[in-house]
Amino acid sequence: MRRTSRLTRVAVGVASLALAATACGGTSSDNGDSGGSKEDLGLAIAYDIGGKGDQSFNDAAFAGLTKAKDEFGYKTADVEPTEGETDADKEQRLASLARQGYNPVVGVGFAYGPAMKAVAAKYPKTTFGIVDSVVEGDNVASLVFAEEQASYLAGVAAAKATRTNVVGFVGGVDIPLIHKFQAGYEQGVKATDPKVRVIPQYLTQTAEEGGFSSPDKGKAAAEGQIEKKADVIYQAAGLSGQGVIEAAAKAKVWAIGVDSDQYRQEALAPYKDYILTSALKDVGGAVYTLAKSVEDGEPLTGTQVFDLKVNGVGLSESNPRMAEVAGLTDAVAKAKEGIVDGSIKVETE
Repeated sequence: MRRTSRLTRVAVGVASLALAATACGGTSSDNGDSGGSKEDLGLAIAYDIGGKGDQSFNDAAFAGLTKAKDEFGYKTADVEPTEGETDADKEQRLASLARQGYNPVVGVGFAYGPAMKAVAAKYPKTTFGIVDSVVEGDNVASLVFAEEQASYLAGVAAAKATRTNVVGFVGGVDIPLIHKFQAGYEQGVKATDPKVRVIPQYLTQTAEEGGFSSPDKGKAAAEGQIEKKADVIYQAAGLSGQGVIEAAAKAKVWAIGVDSDQYRQEALAPYKDYILTSALKDVGGAVYTLAKSVEDGEPLTGTQVFDLKVNGVGLSESNPRMAEVAGLTDAVAKAKEGIVDGSIKVETE
């Protein structure tokens, strides 16, 4: 009989997991019900739009899988999405992993919500996890984050770093999840310096239009904001964010990364001097925490919130050039303290 354990103030290792995100992993296939092999199989993840190699959201999840694989010594799987796929395609993917005996099975991204609700009910002995969405189910852990808190810290950093008093925000898709990033960022900017203007822009209205998977769209958006004098641009755009970072570096203005510590991502090394910081979202830590709970025989279920109090979100300090910005480090530390003690309430809209 499965037991439930709630997450309480667990530091889940943002930076160390992000560093592992460039490793290579396997891809599972549907071999049907594997019967007795189920005990030999461990964590499986199904990627969101953009897939592995986005240097951000999906790669952070893969870092968690890598850590679990290394620590527990079991077989893992990671599978890519397909272009234009339906909820039925996602349902088939999750069901295939559960049938093969992987446990837990994690859907990376809110788009897996409808599929997970359907599949979890059919495989009650498998623990499922979903990132960035809440799905009800006795065997489902909803792994959600206080993105607005990390974004507030990014806003503080942007307000300290700007010389033009104009900063940008590029969101991948105009949806409530990304609104949280924008809201926290704008609040952090204004709380630090009300004179600074924020230019927000969304790449697409729907994920199907490529808002999270089109670096060219991100690059064009950033170039437009730079023309309007933005000298710090924060992006919450998945794979598209690589284009934002490239444009910022070429213009010699600051970019702020998202989800992973993008200063440390190998694919972004040519631009890293201009990645001021990154708003961290420890997807890898959350995925690993769920895997460990299953390995320990006390699988997590219900809504698990990863916020500043448990180091589930944060702001990277990898770029030594941050020290060149007067007052930035102290301002961020003060803001973090205020959010954690409750004296600063961060908006989500």
